[in-house]
Amino acid sequence: FSVIGAEVVGPKIGAELRSKAVMATLYSLAGMLVYLWFRFEFIYGLAAVIAVFHDVVITLGLFSLFGKEISLNVVAALLTLVGYSMNDTIVVFDRIRETLKLSRRELNEQVVNDSINQTLSRTVMVSGLTFVSAVSLLIFGGAVLNGFAFALVAGIIVGTYSSIFVASPILVFWHNFNQRRKRA
Repeated sequence: FSVIGAEVVGPKIGAELRSKAVMATLYSLAGMLVYLWFRFEFIYGLAAVIAVFHDVVITLGLFSLFGKEISLNVVAALLTLVGYSMNDTIVVFDRIRETLKLSRRELNEQVVNDSINQTLSRTVMVSGLTFVSAVSLLIFGGAVLNGFAFALVAGIIVGTYSSIFVASPILVFWHNFNQRRKRA
């Protein structure tokens, strides 16, 4: 065996990559907020962005907890996680909007609960299949794909959780807050 080449990323380049990764994530979240603002309402977009930001922070926390290196592959996995989790959140929000139109009721806990129950089988099936694929990458992908696969595995779990238990309760909280404010 012979060494053909070696690459080293110095601290200056590493800091630049880190700042560009953070900016790319923030720009993607801002773009999604604007998109959801036009597609739904501002609070839907805000709730989705908060949930996705939660996903990224928790996934990065797991990297820190397990002492894993954050490379460009991990940044790509985090951006993939942002899109994946946002899609799952949009599916739930779309069902909430359809349920509101069909029932001609105001947003409340029961409407959100019914909507989540209607999308739960889809969410579990899609997340489960993606999870199995990501675990396969984690086990058999080797050292090069380890960080990418770990971010996907952690992100799928956290993203599925946040679509149901973070984003939707924010909608209910905001609606209840506005109702109390209007009454006062």
